[in-house]
Amino acid sequence: MLEVGMKGRAETAVTIDNTAKAFTSGALEVFATPAMISLMEETCWKMIQPELEEGLGSVGTKVNVSHMAPSSIGKTIVCDATLIEIDGRRLTFEVVCSDEKGMVGMGTHERFIINNDKFMAKANG
Repeated sequence: MLEVGMKGRAETAVTIDNTAKAFTSGALEVFATPAMISLMEETCWKMIQPELEEGLGSVGTKVNVSHMAPSSIGKTIVCDATLIEIDGRRLTFEVVCSDEKGMVGMGTHERFIINNDKFMAKANG
């Protein structure tokens, strides 16, 4: 059952594959903003998916984040997410990413609960 206050956590290591240089979002070998956003989304959907009925899923619909500090290759990025609002099928999360030195990024992420088959039919139609 989905409840405001639910928490989730995921982590990833900063590697050459998730740097700004690899994502072409910059020229440096530091954790890329798109990789941070991906980790935030992953944390949220993995937290709620076990609570959804069979055949339901969720899709990301909005991201509002700040990437405030660099993280170099070899660092571990941990994302903590909290479900802060449930409005029908719209879910809002607070997300915070940190590494060994402190906060890397933070913000909010919105997901919408969908029927997987109907969504894919629309996408393929």
